[in-house]
Amino acid sequence: MRSSGDSTAGGGPGIPVEGGPYPLHDGAADPSPDTIGYRGPTACAAAGITYRQLDYWARTGLVEPSVRAAYGSGTQRLYSFRDVVVLKIVKRFLDTGVALQNIRAAVQHLRARGFRDLERMTLMSDGATVYECSSPDEVVDLLQGGQGIFGIAVGVVWRDVEAALSQLHGERVDTGETLVGNNPADELARRRQNRAV
Repeated sequence: MRSSGDSTAGGGPGIPVEGGPYPLHDGAADPSPDTIGYRGPTACAAAGITYRQLDYWARTGLVEPSVRAAYGSGTQRLYSFRDVVVLKIVKRFLDTGVALQNIRAAVQHLRARGFRDLERMTLMSDGATVYECSSPDEVVDLLQGGQGIFGIAVGVVWRDVEAALSQLHGERVDTGETLVGNNPADELARRRQNRAV
């Protein structure tokens, strides 16, 4: 796959899938059940971005919440695990100097591709173009051609987000119930509260 700033992308044809911009891939279990979503502040904390960035990316369609969009004041966006992974990938590309226009083209390609095998993918860039590599041979070929300067191993990002979200609060989509993460600080606070009673 090659995705450049002029919104052209190579690779296989897109796979139309209903149910949101980042559908689950076939054959693998999602680390978070479909019934869990993450509010904006939680998504920001896990992805390492500001709320202003999150809001701008949602309003411009770069990374929209696939669980629930915000409609008017008082409603909260709800992001899926996959959405948060994409947010962190976008942040990493921005940190390395890739233009937002080129990142947008890469995200559009991934969205059209169906985000299958996302955690086994490496995204490489020379600063102007983003390339998808799904095997070590493709990474080597790209580097030998002088095209890749840096890469993002999506599996590493996947595990980072998974670890971060396990310590933060999620929300059940069907009931709105808040799910408390396994945050050691929360456990310490509970113990102090129990001793005080």
